[in-house]
Amino acid sequence: MTHQSLEQFTATMTARGYDEVLVREWGPDHVAPEHEHPFDTDALVVQGEFWLTVGDTTRHLQAGDTFQLTRGVRHAEKYGPQGATFWAARRNPR
Repeated sequence: MTHQSLEQFTATMTARGYDEVLVREWGPDHVAPEHEHPFDTDALVVQGEFWLTVGDTTRHLQAGDTFQLTRGVRHAEKYGPQGATFWAARRNPR
């Protein structure tokens, strides 16, 4: 688990121009096939692990790791045996 609080993360992301912060929880072994989002994301993994694939590159992300995705970037997600929780800041198009 990270030492940063959700409140600190939200304040930091708001200062960086993100509109909202969500707590995203995914169950054990969940798979999200390739997809895209209509917003930019900057996220912090706070529990568990998952694999994020963008193109030919796969990253293994665990508690304390961060990741960013630009709106429209296709990606896939595969969650570990305990699932994962991350805090996701979103910058929605205006």
